[in-house]
Amino acid sequence: MKCRICNREALEKYCELHEKAYRNIVQKYDSWKRAMDVSWKEYLNEIAKNPYTGSWAKEVAEQLLKNEDR
Repeated sequence: MKCRICNREALEKYCELHEKAYRNIVQKYDSWKRAMDVSWKEYLNEIAKNPYTGSWAKEVAEQLLKNEDR
């Protein structure tokens, strides 16, 4: 199976690096939702446009926005 983003060998949906970024994004959403009352889509948009977000996380957020996955 290949990563949905970079075509490296995938663990599940993503390669090891994108999978780690995905897990971090999902894990931190609850904190953001409590603090800022944002939807999943708004949260992903914030990640994608934040200049301090790492490239792996940005790529995952953009892929999730494009495909509306979680």
